[in-house]
Amino acid sequence: MTAQSGPDQRLPVTAVMLAGGLGSRLAPLTAVIPKPLVPIDNEAIAEILLRQLAHHGVQRVLVSIGYLGHLIQAVLGDGARYGLQVLYQREELPLGTVGPLWLVEPLLPDNFLVLNGDVLSDIDFAALLAAHQATDRTLTVATFPKQVRVDLGVLQTGPDGCVNAFVEKPAYDFEVSMGVYAMNKRVLQYFAPHAAFGFDQLVLAMLAKGDPVGTFNWGHGRWLDIGRPSDYAVAQERFAAERSLYLPWEGPSAG
Repeated sequence: MTAQSGPDQRLPVTAVMLAGGLGSRLAPLTAVIPKPLVPIDNEAIAEILLRQLAHHGVQRVLVSIGYLGHLIQAVLGDGARYGLQVLYQREELPLGTVGPLWLVEPLLPDNFLVLNGDVLSDIDFAALLAAHQATDRTLTVATFPKQVRVDLGVLQTGPDGCVNAFVEKPAYDFEVSMGVYAMNKRVLQYFAPHAAFGFDQLVLAMLAKGDPVGTFNWGHGRWLDIGRPSDYAVAQERFAAERSLYLPWEGPSAG
Protein backbone atom coordinates (compact mmCIF):
# COMPACT_ATOMS: atom_id res chain seq x y z
CA MET A 1 0.00 0.00 0.00
CA THR A 2 1.33 3.41 -0.93
CA ALA A 3 0.27 6.48 1.02
CA GLN A 4 -1.20 9.15 -1.22
CA SER A 5 -2.63 12.55 -0.57
CA GLY A 6 -4.72 14.95 -2.56
CA PRO A 7 -8.37 15.89 -3.03
CA ASP A 8 -9.36 12.46 -4.38
CA GLN A 9 -7.21 10.29 -2.08
CA ARG A 10 -7.53 9.59 1.62
CA LEU A 11 -4.67 8.32 3.71
CA PRO A 12 -5.33 5.17 5.75
CA VAL A 13 -6.49 5.52 9.34
CA THR A 14 -3.09 5.63 11.00
CA ALA A 15 -1.55 5.01 14.41
CA VAL A 16 2.04 5.61 15.45
CA MET A 17 3.38 3.08 17.96
CA LEU A 18 6.33 4.28 20.02
CA ALA A 19 8.50 1.22 20.64
CA GLY A 20 12.05 2.55 20.80
CA GLY A 21 12.53 3.00 24.54
CA LEU A 22 14.78 1.03 26.88
CA GLY A 23 12.03 0.03 29.33
CA SER A 24 14.55 0.50 32.14
CA ARG A 25 11.93 0.54 34.93
CA LEU A 26 11.06 -3.06 34.06
CA ALA A 27 14.65 -4.31 34.25
CA PRO A 28 16.07 -6.94 34.36
CA LEU A 29 13.35 -8.42 32.12
CA THR A 30 13.92 -5.74 29.47
CA ALA A 31 17.64 -6.48 29.33
CA VAL A 32 16.82 -9.19 26.80
CA ILE A 33 13.26 -8.35 25.67
CA PRO A 34 12.07 -4.91 24.49
CA LYS A 35 9.14 -3.76 26.59
CA PRO A 36 6.52 -4.00 23.79
CA LEU A 37 7.32 -7.73 23.53
CA VAL A 38 6.98 -8.46 27.24
CA PRO A 39 4.45 -11.33 27.45
CA ILE A 40 0.97 -10.94 28.85
CA ASP A 41 -1.12 -14.13 28.89
CA ASN A 42 1.33 -15.86 26.51
CA GLU A 43 1.61 -13.10 23.92
CA ALA A 44 3.39 -9.80 23.49
CA ILE A 45 1.71 -6.59 24.58
CA ALA A 46 2.33 -5.13 21.11
CA GLU A 47 0.44 -8.02 19.51
CA ILE A 48 -2.57 -7.31 21.73
CA LEU A 49 -2.36 -3.65 20.75
CA LEU A 50 -2.30 -4.42 17.03
CA ARG A 51 -5.44 -6.54 17.27
CA GLN A 52 -7.20 -3.82 19.25
CA LEU A 53 -6.19 -1.14 16.74
CA ALA A 54 -7.39 -3.24 13.79
CA HIS A 55 -10.71 -3.91 15.52
CA HIS A 56 -11.25 -0.17 16.00
CA GLY A 57 -10.70 0.65 12.35
CA VAL A 58 -6.99 1.48 12.19
CA GLN A 59 -5.53 0.38 8.86
CA ARG A 60 -1.86 1.24 9.17
CA VAL A 61 0.56 1.30 12.11
CA LEU A 62 3.88 3.11 11.90
CA VAL A 63 6.24 1.63 14.49
CA SER A 64 9.19 3.64 15.74
CA ILE A 65 11.88 1.21 16.88
CA GLY A 66 15.28 1.55 18.53
CA TYR A 67 16.46 -0.66 21.38
CA LEU A 68 16.21 -4.34 20.27
CA GLY A 69 14.03 -3.14 17.41
CA HIS A 70 14.94 -6.11 15.22
CA LEU A 71 13.11 -8.37 17.67
CA ILE A 72 9.97 -6.23 17.48
CA GLN A 73 10.10 -6.31 13.68
CA ALA A 74 10.60 -10.07 13.67
CA VAL A 75 7.60 -10.72 15.94
CA LEU A 76 5.10 -8.25 14.44
CA GLY A 77 6.12 -8.67 10.80
CA ASP A 78 4.23 -6.75 8.14
CA GLY A 79 0.99 -6.80 10.13
CA ALA A 80 -0.94 -8.91 7.63
CA ARG A 81 -2.04 -11.47 10.22
CA TYR A 82 -3.66 -8.66 12.20
CA GLY A 83 -5.37 -7.16 9.15
CA LEU A 84 -3.00 -4.18 9.20
CA GLN A 85 -0.14 -2.66 7.30
CA VAL A 86 2.78 -2.30 9.70
CA LEU A 87 5.77 -0.16 8.70
CA TYR A 88 8.94 0.49 10.71
CA GLN A 89 11.21 3.46 11.22
CA ARG A 90 14.39 3.17 13.26
CA GLU A 91 15.50 5.84 15.72
CA GLU A 92 19.24 6.07 15.23
CA LEU A 93 19.36 8.20 18.38
CA PRO A 94 16.70 8.32 21.13
CA LEU A 95 14.09 10.91 20.13
CA GLY A 96 11.82 10.91 23.18
CA THR A 97 8.08 10.35 23.13
CA VAL A 98 7.17 12.86 20.41
CA GLY A 99 10.35 13.34 18.39
CA PRO A 100 9.84 10.12 16.36
CA LEU A 101 6.83 11.70 14.62
CA TRP A 102 9.18 13.54 12.27
CA LEU A 103 10.54 10.19 11.07
CA VAL A 104 7.13 9.22 9.70
CA GLU A 105 5.86 12.71 8.82
CA PRO A 106 5.34 11.96 5.09
CA LEU A 107 2.99 9.09 5.99
CA LEU A 108 0.87 10.96 8.54
CA PRO A 109 -2.71 12.00 7.71
CA ASP A 110 -4.01 15.24 9.19
CA ASN A 111 -5.24 13.41 12.32
CA PHE A 112 -3.80 10.21 13.74
CA LEU A 113 -3.31 8.17 16.90
CA VAL A 114 -0.09 7.90 18.90
CA LEU A 115 0.45 5.28 21.58
CA ASN A 116 3.20 3.77 23.65
CA GLY A 117 4.02 0.22 22.66
CA ASP A 118 3.33 -1.06 26.18
CA VAL A 119 -0.23 0.23 26.74
CA LEU A 120 -2.62 -2.35 28.15
CA SER A 121 -6.20 -1.09 28.19
CA ASP A 122 -9.62 -1.58 26.65
CA ILE A 123 -9.81 1.96 25.27
CA ASP A 124 -11.96 2.59 22.21
CA PHE A 125 -9.37 3.99 19.80
CA ALA A 126 -12.03 4.89 17.23
CA ALA A 127 -14.01 6.92 19.77
CA LEU A 128 -10.85 8.76 20.85
CA LEU A 129 -9.97 9.71 17.28
CA ALA A 130 -13.56 10.75 16.51
CA ALA A 131 -13.77 12.94 19.62
CA HIS A 132 -10.45 14.54 18.73
CA GLN A 133 -11.51 15.31 15.16
CA ALA A 134 -14.83 16.75 16.34
CA THR A 135 -13.01 19.41 18.40
CA ASP A 136 -10.32 20.13 15.78
CA ARG A 137 -7.72 20.29 18.53
CA THR A 138 -4.01 19.83 18.02
CA LEU A 139 -3.75 17.25 20.82
CA THR A 140 -6.19 15.09 22.77
CA VAL A 141 -4.85 13.04 25.68
CA ALA A 142 -6.55 9.84 26.86
CA THR A 143 -6.73 10.01 30.66
CA PHE A 144 -7.45 7.63 33.51
CA PRO A 145 -8.15 8.29 37.20
CA LYS A 146 -5.28 7.31 39.46
CA GLN A 147 -5.19 7.39 43.24
CA VAL A 148 -1.83 7.81 44.93
CA ARG A 149 -1.54 7.01 48.62
CA VAL A 150 1.16 8.54 50.81
CA ASP A 151 2.20 5.97 53.41
CA LEU A 152 3.22 8.65 55.89
CA GLY A 153 1.57 11.24 58.04
CA VAL A 154 1.36 14.54 56.14
CA LEU A 155 1.67 17.86 57.98
CA GLN A 156 0.32 21.15 56.73
CA THR A 157 2.08 24.16 58.19
CA GLY A 158 1.44 27.88 58.19
CA PRO A 159 3.85 30.77 57.56
CA ASP A 160 4.93 30.63 61.22
CA GLY A 161 6.02 27.00 60.84
CA CYS A 162 3.28 25.71 63.12
CA VAL A 163 1.13 22.74 62.17
CA ASN A 164 -2.41 23.70 61.24
CA ALA A 165 -3.54 20.35 59.84
CA PHE A 166 -2.47 16.70 59.92
CA VAL A 167 -3.56 13.83 57.69
CA GLU A 168 -2.48 10.25 58.33
CA LYS A 169 -1.63 8.37 55.11
CA PRO A 170 -3.75 10.50 52.79
CA ALA A 171 -4.83 9.49 49.29
CA TYR A 172 -4.82 11.94 46.37
CA ASP A 173 -6.76 11.59 43.15
CA PHE A 174 -5.29 12.55 39.78
CA GLU A 175 -6.10 12.29 36.09
CA VAL A 176 -3.05 10.71 34.46
CA SER A 177 -2.04 10.23 30.85
CA MET A 178 -2.60 6.69 29.58
CA GLY A 179 0.15 6.95 26.98
CA VAL A 180 -2.48 7.16 24.22
CA TYR A 181 -3.10 10.33 22.20
CA ALA A 182 -4.89 11.67 19.17
CA MET A 183 -2.97 14.36 17.32
CA ASN A 184 -3.17 16.70 14.40
CA LYS A 185 -0.06 17.28 12.27
CA ARG A 186 0.06 20.78 13.72
CA VAL A 187 1.97 19.26 16.65
CA LEU A 188 5.05 19.21 14.41
CA GLN A 189 5.33 23.00 14.60
CA TYR A 190 6.40 22.71 18.24
CA PHE A 191 9.70 20.91 17.70
CA ALA A 192 12.47 20.53 15.16
CA PRO A 193 13.02 17.56 12.82
CA HIS A 194 15.28 14.81 14.16
CA ALA A 195 15.42 16.39 17.62
CA ALA A 196 14.62 14.62 20.86
CA PHE A 197 11.32 15.94 22.23
CA GLY A 198 9.10 14.64 24.98
CA PHE A 199 5.34 14.62 25.49
CA ASP A 200 5.80 16.77 28.58
CA GLN A 201 7.66 19.37 26.52
CA LEU A 202 4.90 19.34 23.93
CA VAL A 203 2.15 19.96 26.47
CA LEU A 204 4.07 22.78 28.14
CA ALA A 205 4.82 24.41 24.77
CA MET A 206 1.16 24.21 23.76
CA LEU A 207 -0.04 25.67 27.05
CA ALA A 208 2.48 28.51 26.74
CA LYS A 209 1.10 29.32 23.30
CA GLY A 210 -2.53 29.05 24.39
CA ASP A 211 -3.20 26.04 22.19
CA PRO A 212 -5.87 24.03 24.10
CA VAL A 213 -4.99 20.45 25.06
CA GLY A 214 -8.06 18.24 25.08
CA THR A 215 -8.72 15.15 27.20
CA PHE A 216 -10.61 11.92 26.61
CA ASN A 217 -11.51 10.39 29.96
CA TRP A 218 -11.52 6.58 30.05
CA GLY A 219 -12.35 6.26 33.73
CA HIS A 220 -15.23 3.88 33.02
CA GLY A 221 -12.88 1.45 31.29
CA ARG A 222 -9.68 -0.38 32.14
CA TRP A 223 -6.01 0.51 32.08
CA LEU A 224 -3.17 -1.55 33.53
CA ASP A 225 0.15 0.05 34.42
CA ILE A 226 3.17 -2.18 33.77
CA GLY A 227 5.93 0.30 34.56
CA ARG A 228 7.50 -1.65 37.44
CA PRO A 229 7.94 -5.40 38.07
CA SER A 230 5.26 -5.34 40.79
CA ASP A 231 2.81 -3.62 38.41
CA TYR A 232 3.65 -6.12 35.70
CA ALA A 233 2.87 -9.07 37.96
CA VAL A 234 -0.54 -7.58 38.80
CA ALA A 235 -1.25 -6.83 35.13
CA GLN A 236 -0.46 -10.42 34.12
CA GLU A 237 -2.89 -11.79 36.66
CA ARG A 238 -5.69 -9.34 35.90
CA PHE A 239 -5.40 -9.57 32.12
CA ALA A 240 -5.48 -13.37 32.21
CA ALA A 241 -8.65 -13.24 34.36
CA GLU A 242 -10.33 -10.50 32.30
CA ARG A 243 -9.01 -11.18 28.81
CA SER A 244 -12.51 -11.11 27.30
CA LEU A 245 -12.92 -7.52 28.48
CA TYR A 246 -9.84 -6.39 26.55
CA LEU A 247 -10.48 -8.49 23.44
CA PRO A 248 -14.25 -9.20 23.58
CA TRP A 249 -14.58 -9.89 19.86
CA GLU A 250 -12.23 -12.89 20.03
CA GLY A 251 -14.62 -15.13 21.96
CA PRO A 252 -14.12 -17.19 25.12
CA SER A 253 -11.58 -19.57 23.58
CA ALA A 254 -9.14 -16.89 22.36
CA GLY A 255 -5.57 -17.10 23.53
